[in-house]
Amino acid sequence: MKTVIIGGVAGGMAAATRLRRLDETAEIVVFEAGRYVSFSNCGLPYFIGGVIEDRGKLLSHSPESFRTRFQIDVNLEHEVVSIDPAAKEVTVRNSAGDSVHAYDQLIIATGALANNPDVLQSDRTSSLRTIDDMDRIHATLNEPSTRSVVVIGGGYIGLEAAENIRRRSFTTTLVQRGPRIFPALDPEMVAALHDELIAHGVTVITGRQVRTVESATVTLDDGTELEADLIIDATGVAPASAVAENAGLRIGDSGGIWVDAQHRTSDPFIFAVGDAAEKTDAITGLPTLVALAGLANRHGRATADVIAGTTEDAVPALGTSIIGVFGITAAATGWNETRLREGNRPHRIIHIHPPSHASYYPGASPLAMKLLIDPSTDLILGAQVVGRDGVDKRIDVLSVAISAGITASALKNLELAYAPQYGSAKDPINLAGYVAENTAPGQMRTVQWHELDALSRTGSTILDVRTTEEFDKSHIPGAINIPLDEIRDRADEIPDGDVIVHCQVGQRGNTATRILAQTGHTVANLDGGYLTWHAGISQTSNSKEQS
Repeated sequence: MKTVIIGGVAGGMAAATRLRRLDETAEIVVFEAGRYVSFSNCGLPYFIGGVIEDRGKLLSHSPESFRTRFQIDVNLEHEVVSIDPAAKEVTVRNSAGDSVHAYDQLIIATGALANNPDVLQSDRTSSLRTIDDMDRIHATLNEPSTRSVVVIGGGYIGLEAAENIRRRSFTTTLVQRGPRIFPALDPEMVAALHDELIAHGVTVITGRQVRTVESATVTLDDGTELEADLIIDATGVAPASAVAENAGLRIGDSGGIWVDAQHRTSDPFIFAVGDAAEKTDAITGLPTLVALAGLANRHGRATADVIAGTTEDAVPALGTSIIGVFGITAAATGWNETRLREGNRPHRIIHIHPPSHASYYPGASPLAMKLLIDPSTDLILGAQVVGRDGVDKRIDVLSVAISAGITASALKNLELAYAPQYGSAKDPINLAGYVAENTAPGQMRTVQWHELDALSRTGSTILDVRTTEEFDKSHIPGAINIPLDEIRDRADEIPDGDVIVHCQVGQRGNTATRILAQTGHTVANLDGGYLTWHAGISQTSNSKEQS
């Protein structure tokens, strides 16, 4: 049996090597349009920034190593230009011309293509998707005349490119079309990333698009001119599904190749994996696009299992991801609030700001954690974690919790490793469970940061229960201050009507809310406290100022 694989990076080579381990007799042929096979594209920005010094470390294998170890025939600079499902053949083009190759099974692992909008086209513009892109950018940065770089797009690639270019002291500007960078995070959660970029000298411009690219400048739609010796196009990617569409295979509404639970396309002898193929969303069960290397590798391996005779349905995708920018790490899994609100999906929210490990042990730093919860089932719909330490392990626990169907309140019962340098006796994950339980429907009422302005305008009293010193340093406009330790003796100073209590992060607010509720006040706690409110307002203000 002959299996032909289109694409020689994550999904394609995971399928090829797994299939060889399962079937020593299979004929396996890989056609890769580029000049490299099985390279580490997630490491490209870090070679540009000098964090990875050895370029060769990004090239884990060569055609020769695959041939020697796995007896896999890998052909570089061979582009599959068409598929004939009826004849079970592909037409391949290289420098010598076109050739036709038969297959018994075909795996499409063509990945994704950079958007490359026309307005950005110039001899100074490069995307950052391949080794060739990386080499071109690296060479330009090493030219003495290169001083300023403009990065267009504030997603993963854009942020990593901006960070690494700025580390080399170039004037760096990041331009994001939407109202905030890194849309995987909600506004109040992305503030720390935004501030970290600015603190390290990156100019961040949101809510703007490129109007023109000229000889040495980029002009934005508000007339702003930016010096640009180099332009990085990080505007996003789209599934490389054209060869499948031209072959008559079903394409989903997302633009990705439709596949069933075993990664088969609409043709039973053709499979599709990686960024080119649709995934099943873990929250809705509907088709979606998720461009992540981990999923590509996993699905490539699973496809080889199917071809070898083992059938197992693909696990739905959460889109769990993480990014580091200078000293800040941000991670997300599942759906964010923005997406839930746009989809009219019922949800409730909790924010907490615990230390990354025991606060008495040196080096503890604050985390910001957000959980999105189904109000009827208490299941976790999504989570976000931002901080300087301990972010990765918390998002991984939350991702597992979603996959395992562990409810938000049940997080309090998880037994997690504890020593003061690693966590706390009440780990942030456990604390999230306590707060989820405390704020469940029928328990303590909470208010979100973006609801506060409207509530205050309709007559609600904002009660700040922090210390006088904290209040004098900064406070929410219109708030009155009665410190928590004085709340029982001064309760008569609180106006009649609805009261919204807050402290710095929510814990003292919780205590004050319970005291006042038992003395007859109509009271709610501001979820996440002043820190969450301030982070959200800062992002909203940035968007308004730049629009």
